Amino acid sequence: MRLRTLFVSALVIFASSPFVATCQSVPTRTHITSDGVLELNGAKRFPIGLTMPPAADAKSPDGGNALSALHADGVSFVRTGPTQGHWDDAAIEAEVRYEDAAANAGIYCMPFLRELGSIGPKNLAHEQTLAKLVNRLKDNPGLGVWKGADEPEWGKVPVESMVHVRQIIRQLDPDHPIWVVQAPRGTIETLRPYDPTYDILGCDIYPISYPPGTHSLGKNKQISMVGDYTREMVEIAGNKPVWMTLQIAWSGVIKPGKTLRMPTFAEERFMTYEAIINGARGLVYFGGNLHQAWTPRDAELGWNWSFWEKVLRPVVAEIGPSGPLAAALVAPKSKLNVAVSARDDIEFSVREVGKEIFLLACKRSGETAEVTFTGLPAVQGEDEVLFEAPRKVSTKDGSFTDWFAPFEVHVYHFLRQ
Repeated sequence: MRLRTLFVSALVIFASSPFVATCQSVPTRTHITSDGVLELNGAKRFPIGLTMPPAADAKSPDGGNALSALHADGVSFVRTGPTQGHWDDAAIEAEVRYEDAAANAGIYCMPFLRELGSIGPKNLAHEQTLAKLVNRLKDNPGLGVWKGADEPEWGKVPVESMVHVRQIIRQLDPDHPIWVVQAPRGTIETLRPYDPTYDILGCDIYPISYPPGTHSLGKNKQISMVGDYTREMVEIAGNKPVWMTLQIAWSGVIKPGKTLRMPTFAEERFMTYEAIINGARGLVYFGGNLHQAWTPRDAELGWNWSFWEKVLRPVVAEIGPSGPLAAALVAPKSKLNVAVSARDDIEFSVREVGKEIFLLACKRSGETAEVTFTGLPAVQGEDEVLFEAPRKVSTKDGSFTDWFAPFEVHVYHFLRQ
């Protein structure tokens, strides 16, 4: 009865809100397709998320609501939950208030379970708190997915205790999946045992630092490590989707003795597309809340709006729900037999939407080179290179040639004849 009263009250608030055009007013129901695409209340989504986002009542640089501004620019998910402390009654009620505000702005939350992400079979107190949290949030229109234990393989979190959490959540809330993010550590063999603990797999990888690539223990210290870790997660996850966490800022560039370094637009764009090309079905960007990376204006607003405006918003504009790739990013992988000429440093993915064909390609290493793609069907005339107008390529007999510089991305758009 109490939950129903709160839910009805929330509907009244939403109905009187100036953001009613974008607010969510019904509980969310999710489904993951066989292609790893998230369906949310029947609509396919390519999640674009932030961890951590601005406060629920924070203002954007133009004085409007921060969450509404981010949603208008393409953000659909935000990680929430207590940043310090534990899940107690006060934290649960704070989460309810945040999710109400997020729903009002059109955004879905990913509450981090923290200490509730791993519960031993005899920890009755944590079981009771988890049940209280799930029951309190499961019908909130602002709930998107649960975020489980963080980097569990690196932290040696017992698989059994995470499976126990998943069983509790599935019993109480079958409508919201669990997203587990691993560190760039371990191997396929050591990570695979965590398969029964999640519905969505992820990995956080932050290549931008001085010296480069310190977040990874692998040999590749370039930004193309994003593709390496994405492929690894896809292999581990099997038919489950992969949502990768990419860099705004992180501890390796803000701690004492470290040199602050954040991605440029070109670097962020490359990492974003390389993750998508290698199989990511969602992306989350980490570190906008780290005050050590803020300008004085950011400090006044409480979030890294400088990075958002200069770097991340232009990237999200390309892949967001209002961009030309929206339908392609939730489409299945194409079965067209497209190939690239004799190069092992070009990565690409092909998607089809009706008569439209999208080819996303990037160069992960090597020198500037001219490459040839083959295997396309008959297409109409000169073809667009999206986001590079007025540049086009000419396709003949299913083939075209173009130049790639190191860490460069091209997005091609074709129309079948």
